[in-house]
Formats: sequence, C-alpha cells, structure tokens
Amino acid sequence: MSSNGPDVLDATERAMGHCFRDRALLLQALTHASFANESDDAEDNETLEFLGDSVLNFLVTEKLYAAFPLEGEGTLSKARSLLVSEEHFAALARRVGLGSALRLSPGEERAGGRDRDARLADAFEAVFAALLLDGGIAAARAAAERLFDADVAALDLGELQRRDPKTALQERAQAEGKPLPVYLLVEESGPPHDRRFVYEVSYGEGMSALGDGNSKKDAQRNAADALLKRLDEEK
Repeated sequence: MSSNGPDVLDATERAMGHCFRDRALLLQALTHASFANESDDAEDNETLEFLGDSVLNFLVTEKLYAAFPLEGEGTLSKARSLLVSEEHFAALARRVGLGSALRLSPGEERAGGRDRDARLADAFEAVFAALLLDGGIAAARAAAERLFDADVAALDLGELQRRDPKTALQERAQAEGKPLPVYLLVEESGPPHDRRFVYEVSYGEGMSALGDGNSKKDAQRNAADALLKRLDEEK
C-alpha cells in the first residue's frame, strides 16, 4: 500500500501554508477508505471530508461576499457553485500536489485513484477540515486566501449570469415555442455526506441528456449543459 513519508507531508504543509502541530490529522485527511480498510491503524478521511465541505462553503461564501458586496444572492450563489465544486476542488488539489500525497490501496492506485477528480476533491475537503481542527479558522482562512483569491478575482460575473445552463435552456425552449424542459431524478447513491444525483432533462420531442453532481441543483445544471451542447452540435 502507498504511504506518506515526511517529505510528502512537508510538501503538503508548504503548499497549504500551515505547519501542523498534529500531523496525524493531516495524515488522516490524505487517507482514502481503500487504504484504511487494509490497515490496522489508519483512519480514513470521510468524516473530515464531511466537515471540510462545510468549511469550504463558508470560506468561499465569505470571500465572495467581501469581493462583490453589491451583487445579489443569485449571482453570488452561481459564483459559489463554480468555486465549490468537485471539478474545481480537484483542480486545486492538483495545483498543490495532493495526488502524490494520497494514501491508497494498491488496487485503487492501479485504477488511477491518484488522478480521479472524486478522490482529489475529497482529500482537498478533508485537508481543510484538518486545517480547521489543527489551527482554527484562521489557518483554514489563510489557506483559502492562498488558493482561492486568484480564482475569485478572475470571475466574470456577467458571463456567469449569461451562461447559467438551466436558464439558457429554458429561454431557448421559450424562443422556439417548445414546452419547458422537464427534469427527472433517475439515480441517487452514496453515503449521506457524499450523495450523488443523476438527472435526465427532456426537451421537445425525443431530446434528452443526463447530468450528475453532488447536489440535485448541480446534477440538473449539468444535464442542462449537456443538452445545450447536444443541441448546438446538431444545429
């Protein structure tokens, strides 16, 4: 099984800008369930991931509120959904090298776990929980500043408003004189703290697409985005 030496943990601490007083917390944050299941003394990162999700939601919301004080709730919610997403967390995890620090079982490693968005995003959330527990909200906030400030500054809220796929699909249906899109939940899976939803959106006659996500809203948005791309391709 893969493990973490001090050099890997040192690199993770440098990337996050925090020296852990309790390195066991950092080690747990980097431990996937596949590793813990094959070890006698390792705890997986699932409970830390649960806490880290809430920590990141709060910190990103705080940053958006401070950066765009005159924007409405709807616009800020769209910006947050872009920044607080599996895809973005995985990208940030790659940026700080979390993939090489993960503790995985041999089977999970052979299956490409070090580069899976889900594994990287989960570890990213767990590391932020570990930061909170080890150094308080100040440590977690400082890490968020290091990692999110550039992405917040680069947001184009006008473009974000225009590209909301559910709104765009609804407006397209109205413009074409078709019934409004219909969203149907087709699958729900995963533990309570890590649910996965799959939605199908139907548009007109015989047109549909699937989308998945960690929330019903994300899954519906991804389904709408997939259908818009399909409509554009056929057009």
